[in-house]
Amino acid sequence: MAASLAAYKQRVLLVDLDPQGNSTMGVGINKHQCKTSVYHVLTEKVAIEDAIVPCPKAKIHLLPSNDDLVAAEVELMQEIGRETRLRHALKRVAGTYDYIIIDCPPSLNMLTVNAMVASDGVIIPMQCEYYALEGLSALNNTIKQIAKLINPTLRIEGILRTMYDPRNSLTNAVSAQLRKYFGSRVYRVSIPRNIRLAEAPSHGLPALAYDRNSKGSLAYLALAGEILRQAKAEPEQQQPEQAGQ
Repeated sequence: MAASLAAYKQRVLLVDLDPQGNSTMGVGINKHQCKTSVYHVLTEKVAIEDAIVPCPKAKIHLLPSNDDLVAAEVELMQEIGRETRLRHALKRVAGTYDYIIIDCPPSLNMLTVNAMVASDGVIIPMQCEYYALEGLSALNNTIKQIAKLINPTLRIEGILRTMYDPRNSLTNAVSAQLRKYFGSRVYRVSIPRNIRLAEAPSHGLPALAYDRNSKGSLAYLALAGEILRQAKAEPEQQQPEQAGQ
């Protein structure tokens, strides 16, 4: 998604807040060679400006992650203001970017809380399965609590249906449930099952750079367009850059 927004000439910072570092590796940055990372920013060992790196393949900037981040949660537990570390760091660079996208770990922990406190909105990717609906309900309650206690601007920006197969009756049933309870917050665009999306990370490339014309890449470009329309950026007058531009 970050690369797709960049294709619309948006200035994008991707923050990898998952210790697995999948987003870091997926945009062509070797996490094992990162001397500074989001860990060093959260623990205030380096300034955020010194940890951000350019990603030419994705045409974005990245605040990378690596295995060091595993220790961050333990270190932060004893610190005052631990929930706001990321928010304070991002304020230093917010004016440089049109979009700051934070990739969270799959579990709810201090890293995820930092992401929510630092964010204006949450985009929730979910497979169209009933167990995913249960998880969505719990996450929605967490978002409401953080909005009430710490970050009143936090909201669900959108729900993104992934691994989408319209031929599957369960997919259609879950989609109907989502629209019933979340209405227009469910993105019109869905991300289909697509082998090229699955292959791209192993090549250290975002899907858009790996195969721009794949169904998955085209879906993410359409999603970027929908996000920009919602932000009143008038993407109808914008076109994504072509490969090589």
